[in-house]
Amino acid sequence: MSATIRAIGTAVPPTTLDQVAVRDLFAAQPGLGRLGRRIVPAAFDASAVEHRHTVLPELDTSGTPGPFRDGDGAIHSPTTGMRNDRYRELAPPLFVASARDALDRSGVDPAAITHLVTVSCTGFTQPGPDLAIVAELGLRRTVFRHHIGFMGCCAAFPALRSAAAFAEADPTAVVLVVCAELCTLHVRASDDPDQIVANSVFGDGAAAAVVTADGPGLRLDAFATTVVPEGASEMAWNIGDEGFEMVLSTAVPKLVGATVADAVGPLLDGPAADVPVWAVHPGGRAILDRTQEALALPDTAMASSRAVLRDHGNMSSATVLFVLRDAMDTGLADATPVIALAFGPGLTVESARLTAVGTRIATDTVGAVAEPELAAEHR
Repeated sequence: MSATIRAIGTAVPPTTLDQVAVRDLFAAQPGLGRLGRRIVPAAFDASAVEHRHTVLPELDTSGTPGPFRDGDGAIHSPTTGMRNDRYRELAPPLFVASARDALDRSGVDPAAITHLVTVSCTGFTQPGPDLAIVAELGLRRTVFRHHIGFMGCCAAFPALRSAAAFAEADPTAVVLVVCAELCTLHVRASDDPDQIVANSVFGDGAAAAVVTADGPGLRLDAFATTVVPEGASEMAWNIGDEGFEMVLSTAVPKLVGATVADAVGPLLDGPAADVPVWAVHPGGRAILDRTQEALALPDTAMASSRAVLRDHGNMSSATVLFVLRDAMDTGLADATPVIALAFGPGLTVESARLTAVGTRIATDTVGAVAEPELAAEHR
């Protein structure tokens, strides 16, 4: 008996950022030095991101100023506490919206959920968004709740592993996994290359998966984890006084390219190119390029990863579920193998082998959380 992802739901906040406009906003900051003025346009233009979504309407230069941008166009840097206050306010609607979408797509009654696994690394609060899901969607108050926090971009995999373990231990279990990240809460104007890269690629979004024992969908066949110790100082996620601070050095793509084949090797029965669909977390364009090159994959295998990067950027833990959903939306024939993988601090490579089984559940386009629900107090 194997656990299966029955459906994936997604949600994004209502404000869409045009990459060129955001590039120009950061490039025009008054305190930017010579290095920053050179790196900002290069990083944004090379990102392969065209649009992203944010919970901060003021980052859209055509909108009203707010705590992160004043009327003169200067980007401000609120304290970590102020940023977390926004997380406490704005994260729950995204958690709830993606969970509702997943339940609607799966046809599962919310009251049937036995386990709820939530994931986030961009804010902290208790009572948390898990209780908002319980209250607003009508889950049983006795539902088992488990939270995976601060693991970064690869955290959907331990969440899915937990869900699979619950479902395989109890065939009657119905597990709801919800990942939501508000990455743009941690933007700030800076000459630091790591922060500039983060500013150029991260967006906000949430994704949820309903997992049961068996059934149609994407069967979770196997998981693998690899840690690359020499990458520990190259990718990190820390809490500073002015938001959470990303370390994402230019060495990361090279490390990914050098290690990804060995990392996914235990999941493969033959050449990587024999697997037609690869749901690779789009941490950035260079990471996708190095992965594709190292595994000798055709462009078709990486199509969903590149589409999500283009339209949503890097939404940390939620992103790989967006990629899997995009692959499902394009239509997967029965028995189609899929390899999913993501990279996180450590450097950690998490991966999974999945197989499409049964009839594909019909899906619609990614939906945005209604503006009155998410941002009524900030218009």
